Amino acid sequence: MTSGILHVDMDAFFASCETARRPELRERPVIVGGLGARGVVSAANYPARAYGVHSALPMALARRRCPRGVFLPPDFTEYKRVSESVMAIFRDVTPLVEPLSVDEAFLDVRGARRLFGDPREIAEAIRRRIAEKHDITCTVGVAPTKFIAKLASTKAKPDGLLVVEPEGVLDFLHPLPVTDLWGVGERTAASLARLGLHTVGDVASLPVARLRAAVGQAAALHLHELASGRDPRPVNTTREEKSVGAETTFDTDVSDPDVLRRALLELSGKVAVRARRAGYVGRTVTVKIRFDDFRTITRSRTLHTPTDVARELFTLANALVTEHSGGAPLRLIGVRLEGLVETGSVARQPVLGEREHGWRDAEQTVDSLRERFGAKVVRPASLLDPAAGDH
Repeated sequence: MTSGILHVDMDAFFASCETARRPELRERPVIVGGLGARGVVSAANYPARAYGVHSALPMALARRRCPRGVFLPPDFTEYKRVSESVMAIFRDVTPLVEPLSVDEAFLDVRGARRLFGDPREIAEAIRRRIAEKHDITCTVGVAPTKFIAKLASTKAKPDGLLVVEPEGVLDFLHPLPVTDLWGVGERTAASLARLGLHTVGDVASLPVARLRAAVGQAAALHLHELASGRDPRPVNTTREEKSVGAETTFDTDVSDPDVLRRALLELSGKVAVRARRAGYVGRTVTVKIRFDDFRTITRSRTLHTPTDVARELFTLANALVTEHSGGAPLRLIGVRLEGLVETGSVARQPVLGEREHGWRDAEQTVDSLRERFGAKVVRPASLLDPAAGDH
């Protein structure tokens, strides 16, 4: 076993991209997220975190905690561009790259030693290249397994590098709190505490049979293996999309059916475009409904034939929201396409009486026009805003 697994995690990625474009903001608290009354924080740089601002925090609370902060809307086009460039840097080193999100990935560099040096040298080179090319920082954990590499990067943040050699795994791991184990939340931590287990080393030293009584068979084996430094999972270069979705939080609670239909049509369009770009169709349409009292439900319906057509997504999503919202004021709605399979693996069954060229052909044409001329060149008429001068 060698320390050949890297976990690379960009530091405050969205906020870092913004300060790279505007260096004068680098020492100021920068908060990126929805700027509306009900927006949430997507990212906060480290000066902002000193005020208690973090991702998923309501933006209104972030403004109260950090009134002198710089608040910016997200620019996902820019973040995607930088992310793709960073992932390309990883793949220059090794083909064994497992992206976890736009700003983090696992790399297996054991086969890259002859060309690029030992894992520490590779990690330092990656950090240097990202800084030179994009003027942003990342943190890297290096270890024999994915779990330890991820823990190492977490402990080294921000802008750090931590190498855990095989012989040092247990010395690094065992003093840590049990909450550092994957899968241990508040409830599991409380169950472990009742057994007197507070550190990872405590979990590793307890027989699995006793651990099983507290957390169940599957969790006991999982936690005991991790606590003993064992994690056999390889770096997976073929991660599959399980779903694609989009959601929106309204500035004020909405019960008007026309407003809801327009929002659902726009969300369905976004989901359909993302599915087509990724090369997937899906069989199940799921809606997320959050009421004004924060109660949240999800409801699904499954199609006979997988789809990537916005019109079909909207029809189902609208029916689900109408049926299950009961006309109550809604704070948030979302649309998700699940049960994904590759588009080429499914033969679309013609429907009796259906036109030879239907909605899918029309939407693919719109995709092409938007790629050439911008996202707003063609939109459903119901989404046009006369007050904004749309025609």
